[in-house]
Amino acid sequence: MKIIALAILGSILFACNTHTKEKYSSIENDSKNLALAEYQEHPGKKLMENNCYVCHNPKTSQEEMMAPPMIAVKMHYITEDTSKEEFIDAMVDWSKKPSEEKSKMPGAIKKFGLMPYQFFPEKTIREIAEYMFDYEVEEPEWFQAHYNEMHGDNPKMKGKMGEGKGMGKGKGMMKGKGMMKGNQTANAQQPTLEERGMQMAQTTKAELGKNLMGQIQKNGVIAALDFCNIQAMPITDSMATVHKAHIKRVTDKPRNPNNKANTAELLYLENFKKQVAAGGEVKPITVQMGNETEFYYPIVTNSMCLKCHGTPGRELETLTLSKITKLYPADKATGYTENEVRGIWSISFEK
Repeated sequence: MKIIALAILGSILFACNTHTKEKYSSIENDSKNLALAEYQEHPGKKLMENNCYVCHNPKTSQEEMMAPPMIAVKMHYITEDTSKEEFIDAMVDWSKKPSEEKSKMPGAIKKFGLMPYQFFPEKTIREIAEYMFDYEVEEPEWFQAHYNEMHGDNPKMKGKMGEGKGMGKGKGMMKGKGMMKGNQTANAQQPTLEERGMQMAQTTKAELGKNLMGQIQKNGVIAALDFCNIQAMPITDSMATVHKAHIKRVTDKPRNPNNKANTAELLYLENFKKQVAAGGEVKPITVQMGNETEFYYPIVTNSMCLKCHGTPGRELETLTLSKITKLYPADKATGYTENEVRGIWSISFEK
């Protein structure tokens, strides 16, 4: 009887253990699914990809980076004592007026130069910074080896590189390298027409910017003018081929006459000027023309732009102006200030 009773008790315990495990497993899966949904839906993720990845893209090779990856920014600005509010405020303060004095990344400034002012509403920066703080940020494949080479194999940094800080979000689920590739591939929705247009504009901007900044860093502003004169349109056309689209940069004050906006584009240009002057969030414009989509988005000046598009005798030096006049006798693209719409992206593509 004792043997039978023990067997029955063992069966009951086994059944209880099995039931409990299933229960806990369900709770754990629900928790992971909830965290995954929050991660995918957080507005800062898409804003970071659409805006910051033009220069900070973790998919870019180390040799072609135009700026440090966002994981490096996070690593330098967050310590064990950094609160979420402090980190967000630091990112907002930096974005409004980048300076060497504020920077915690002198090595990056030495390598890439000081980041030009970027036109982003404060709300956008705050959402990006909140996402960076709470969630794991994608790490380039080359970054760990680069960090070890520069700083040694620091045990304090192990596990920190891609981790989110604050509320424990993301830990154990979304590691930097190749994070959730399978899940995202299976669950990812098709990009909207607006997102497709933005991707075309941003990747073309990145390609132009990478080449232009490379010329400025190696040979100076005047040599960069020669580069723009010869290579800007071919690079734009090559990106249009990649995207199977028609991509233009147009303006009401062209340097190259081929960049003059048409009547419809001038209307969108004026619309964007008013939005930027008002200081609100700027949204792309998409127009459906049968099976074709037309996409428009502003090109806004920063301090780097003013080296070639600023006011003569102030940001625009005499030698630079002389070179511009020689290359573009009918130039109209000077006299700009920071945070001003200089032109628009005009892109058309099929659905």
